[in-house]
Amino acid sequence: MMTGKMKFIVAGLLMVTAVVYLIVTSTGNTAHYFLTIEEIEEMGKEAMDRRLTVSGAVLGDTIDYDPSDPRLTFTIVQVPGDPREVERAGGLAKVLHDAVNDPGAPRMEVVYEDVKPDLLQHETQAIIRGELGTDGRFHADEVLLKCPTRYEEGVPGQAEES
Repeated sequence: MMTGKMKFIVAGLLMVTAVVYLIVTSTGNTAHYFLTIEEIEEMGKEAMDRRLTVSGAVLGDTIDYDPSDPRLTFTIVQVPGDPREVERAGGLAKVLHDAVNDPGAPRMEVVYEDVKPDLLQHETQAIIRGELGTDGRFHADEVLLKCPTRYEEGVPGQAEES
């Protein structure tokens, strides 16, 4: 028969084990956050029939939206996948700007069968989840957007006037 103290020790160990398990399994799933367009191209046929996450800079003049479907297509351009490389290149805004102005940078067309996100615009970073289709286009089921100029630090106009 277990004593009261022993029951608390066993319960505590089980809780610690559960927490460690959850941390390890969730970290393993998110360790590689997204791929670059070049990395997907290098995967070849292995990239098909797999759920992937890719990031790129949105080319604004390629955005085509039909709200009656709703169906959205746009093109993304290669950006570095390593945050340290982004910082060395001058920050996210500069990397996105340079990417969309580089005609030789790898590109990928994205198809998204949903409503157009409000932040989708030229030089926005798009992080897209979905699958690479046999047509060579990336069929997204989730589109996350980050517009670096929207989050730049600055003093609001009302504060400056005071």
